[in-house]
Amino acid sequence: MPSSCKDIRAALAQCLQESDCVMVQRNKPSDCLRPPLIDTMPTKCQQLKKGYGECKRGMVDMRKRFRGNQPIAVSKEIEGGAQDPGHQLYAGKPAFAPTAKETSGNEPIEKDWRELENEKFRKGL
Repeated sequence: MPSSCKDIRAALAQCLQESDCVMVQRNKPSDCLRPPLIDTMPTKCQQLKKGYGECKRGMVDMRKRFRGNQPIAVSKEIEGGAQDPGHQLYAGKPAFAPTAKETSGNEPIEKDWRELENEKFRKGL
């Protein structure tokens, strides 16, 4: 579990080394992560900093003690290709099943169960 944040830490370090705060303005990376200079950082670096903080917090969170942090696919998130989220498996099935199915927008509106019961009752009379 101590190495569960190493990927996002490496991505944050790489982002910091390539940023203008370090390369052009010659600040230390640790200074670039603090309030006066953090606003000058690219959005990607700010998101990685927040994600790294959440990952470190998840290591001591008692609710995630047995399950651990969710695996982070840093390369997909950075490149914007995280279209298919990788969900945690539970006995070979996704732990969090999708709550809503995809629709095309052309589906007929389903009748409420009360309306169906009323129609059955009216047919019986």
